[in-house]
Amino acid sequence: MRLDIRAFALTCGLLMGIGIFLVTWWVILIEGATGSPTMLGRVYRGYSLSAMGSVIGLIYAFINGVVAGGIFAGVYNCLAGSSSDAGSPGSTAG
Repeated sequence: MRLDIRAFALTCGLLMGIGIFLVTWWVILIEGATGSPTMLGRVYRGYSLSAMGSVIGLIYAFINGVVAGGIFAGVYNCLAGSSSDAGSPGSTAG
C-alpha cells in the first residue's frame, strides 16, 4: 500500500497546526493570555501565549507538518516499493 504524499502531508499539516492553535487557546482560557515566552516560542519565532501567538503557531506548525508529513510519506513509499510482495500471504507467486 502506498501513501498519497500530498494528502498525507496536508493532513499532517492540518493536524499539527490546528493542534497547536487549540492547545494555545486552552492554556489561554485556563491561565490567561500572558504573552510570556515559552519553549515553543524558541522554535517558532513570534509564538507566545496570546491570540496573535496562536495564529503564528498555527502557521509554523502547519508548515512543519506539511514538510514532515511529506518526508515521511516519501520515505514510506520508497520502503514499501522496495519490498517484494512474493512473501505476503495474499500474493500469487507463480
